[in-house]
Amino acid sequence: MTETSIRTRFAPSPTGMFHVGGARSALFNWALAQQSPEGRMVLRVEDTDAARNKPEWTDGIVRAMSWLGISAEDPAFEGPYFQSEYAGKHRETAQELHTKGRAYYCDCTREQVQERRDNPNLGYDGFCRDRGLEPGPGRALRFRVPDEGPTVVDDRIRGRVEFDHASIEDFVIARADGSPLFVLANVVDDVEMRITHVIRGEEHLSNAPKQQLLWEALGLQPPVWAHLPVIVNEQRKKLSKRRDKVALESYQEEGFLPEAMVNYLMLLGWAPGDDREIMPWPEMVPLFDIADVNSSSAFFDEKKLRAFNGDYIRSLETADFIERCEPWLGATGEEAPWPAENFDREVFARVAPLAQSRVAVLSEIVPNVDFLFLDEPEMEDKSWKKAMKPGIGTPMLEAALERFSDESLSWDTDTLKAATEEAGAGLDLKLGKAQAPVRVAVTGRTVGLPLFESLELLGRERTVARVAAALAKARAEEAEEGPSGN
Repeated sequence: MTETSIRTRFAPSPTGMFHVGGARSALFNWALAQQSPEGRMVLRVEDTDAARNKPEWTDGIVRAMSWLGISAEDPAFEGPYFQSEYAGKHRETAQELHTKGRAYYCDCTREQVQERRDNPNLGYDGFCRDRGLEPGPGRALRFRVPDEGPTVVDDRIRGRVEFDHASIEDFVIARADGSPLFVLANVVDDVEMRITHVIRGEEHLSNAPKQQLLWEALGLQPPVWAHLPVIVNEQRKKLSKRRDKVALESYQEEGFLPEAMVNYLMLLGWAPGDDREIMPWPEMVPLFDIADVNSSSAFFDEKKLRAFNGDYIRSLETADFIERCEPWLGATGEEAPWPAENFDREVFARVAPLAQSRVAVLSEIVPNVDFLFLDEPEMEDKSWKKAMKPGIGTPMLEAALERFSDESLSWDTDTLKAATEEAGAGLDLKLGKAQAPVRVAVTGRTVGLPLFESLELLGRERTVARVAAALAKARAEEAEEGPSGN
């Protein structure tokens, strides 16, 4: 789909974290804006709530969008603008609607409305419609909803959606102090910013008829509406920050690649139509059509996201992979994975291709390679017990220690594999079982990088020392348990 002069907007509320649902909305808007030379995506921050108006939160929104590739330096980007900057226009528009007879003042309290209707679940009854009240303390400004007929919202995703006016109460657009409510401020901002397309979450669909009524009352053409499907977890419940991992920043910190996250989020409700899923952003943009978005809920499958991320990691050039691992390799303070002086970049460069094919997120690089840069491996108790089974663990470590200590043994991958295989054969063990005690002795874990390449990188001296230490530990445990194993 290509349209000229597209002006779409992304209008988040600062919350201290960037929701993956908001990220999906931002990307859909960004894709639409980039489809035409004059297309623009406007970032507008809904900052009228003083308690949520923190500059660092706005900075966080901009950083999160930049991580996704939505750059403030791109010609298609505008903003950030702030809703609070348009307060004067909000008040002016409210008075314009009053002057036109499309809004009226009301001094009814919630309790009075409920008392008249004898039902707390029924909405406002229009009591003040024809009282001709002027502005004053305790008097809110209400929009006069037409008495008959429906408001029809033509939604690019959901089609024709009708809202009967009988089900829409005369809603408040400004408080007694003149400050606007969201429904009015949102429309005024869109008018001022010449917004042509509103792409947002399904939860805003109920606002659409009220906002369209306001557009029409101002004598203006409403924007193109598109309400995206809700994103749900594996229980098919709407993603919740209280229950689910929804902060984009948490995925970034874990080591998900932005290009993988972008690819995955774009497929939450939309598909390019050729059965491809792994697709870079430049290829998705020309194919994207908001009308092709499915209205059904979209499942956020973190396992699938991890698989996407693993594919993207494996497609990186090795040098790029090494560079992207840097935040985890060079962590300092309590988060440092190993003593800084132990880290050898040449050794890491040699092991990086082995790790690259095995990690799903970048943070997994540390447990895969830490045995190379720690003075002693971090021994996992579960792995130790699994590998050091009676009759296997100690004999195999003894045999391995003897073979590895032989200075005439060439210290290379193939020779080390053959030596371990021979040591295991002497105990009637196939290579799979023979190498398990050695792996745990050297790396501390039963799962990791290819063992013999790892031994080659670790070197003879450190390998022999670790196997000897593990053997001493195994013998000590056997002595403590006694002959009966109790």
